[in-house]
Amino acid sequence: MSTRAPVRVLVAGGGIGGLAVALAVAAHGHHVTVLERQPEFTELGAGIQLAPNGLYALDVLGLGPQVRASAVAMSELRFMDGVSGEHVTSMPLTEEYERRFGSPYVVVHRAELHRQLLDACRGRPRITLRPNASVAGYTQSAAGATVHLDSREQLPADVIIGADGIHSRIRRQMIDDGEPRNSGITAYRAIVPMDRVPARVRRDAVTWWAGPDCHFVHYPISGGAYLNMAASHFNGASTLIAGRPTEGALVRAAMSQLPAVRDLLSLSDDWRAWVLVDRPPIDGWTDGRVALLGDAAHPMLHYAAQGACQALEDAVVLGDLLGHGVEPVSRVLLEYAAARRERTSAVQGISRDSIRLWHAAGDAASARNRALAAMAPEQLHDTVAWMHGARVAARRPSEAMR
Repeated sequence: MSTRAPVRVLVAGGGIGGLAVALAVAAHGHHVTVLERQPEFTELGAGIQLAPNGLYALDVLGLGPQVRASAVAMSELRFMDGVSGEHVTSMPLTEEYERRFGSPYVVVHRAELHRQLLDACRGRPRITLRPNASVAGYTQSAAGATVHLDSREQLPADVIIGADGIHSRIRRQMIDDGEPRNSGITAYRAIVPMDRVPARVRRDAVTWWAGPDCHFVHYPISGGAYLNMAASHFNGASTLIAGRPTEGALVRAAMSQLPAVRDLLSLSDDWRAWVLVDRPPIDGWTDGRVALLGDAAHPMLHYAAQGACQALEDAVVLGDLLGHGVEPVSRVLLEYAAARRERTSAVQGISRDSIRLWHAAGDAASARNRALAAMAPEQLHDTVAWMHGARVAARRPSEAMR
């Protein structure tokens, strides 16, 4: 593969990861078609937290300044005891944090970040965006690959990237590892206008309220015009749901163990519910000319706030490797997986392990509070440095594939 001879890349999935990898690959002169099964390129959900590692990836994609301009910079991550109302600790995100990691920590509306990526793709002549293109699967040979759509249309490609989410059809064909892993946790999300929010709520912080088998998070989005609220409850849910409208009374009942936030939970009766799922880490992300990216490769619970950041990192690494002019295609994709596997597996693990931190009860919660309160800001920064401080760069094939 040579950058002087552009290749055809098909991306299954028009979410944040799919659009990001399209930008990264097209920047090296390749032709990219993004296939989105929905009639429009849209993104569900509300808030996204972007640590410096995610913003660095956006810098590489040429969108860093634009995203920073529309995002809300946070001054701290606040950890609260949702039972007692105690402020346990805060991780400062200004001054020393920015000096150490080279960037602020920001929050954005998911739809706004998606729109910025989408607009950038529309401005690149080498990127074609195709809605109403539901991918059924793929075939391949030594000479090339083919994407098969539900409409029975067949699209030729040199490289196929499965960025089609946790229920990825590309992954199903490649790995066939069944349904995602059910966490038994139901998450409820709502947004409310900031002018309805009590004055005691910090407008410049991500705040966690922890309690027995539950926790509640809130932070501003849309330039500070709205408060994004997310409540999580371990209720042993056995039926998977995604975006189901839910009455406020049901949310407040589920979060009854957090008396300190009853007034905030009462701000909205327009909630949506998701049962949280992930998958355990795997070694094989590739099949010849086909590779997985983002949630299709390494879906994770949202407790480390790194899902979008890791998909953006994937995109930068894969785009860089495809721009190196390396033969053959399968070797390039193996190099990409080798460069990303250890890091994303670690983030998947910490995301699931964090449940114990947020959902502790009784003596375990008291011990947690004491341990966190005893940590100095520098120590708190040390705990996240491996995630927030990373500036991913693809290794040359000779370094990873010897």
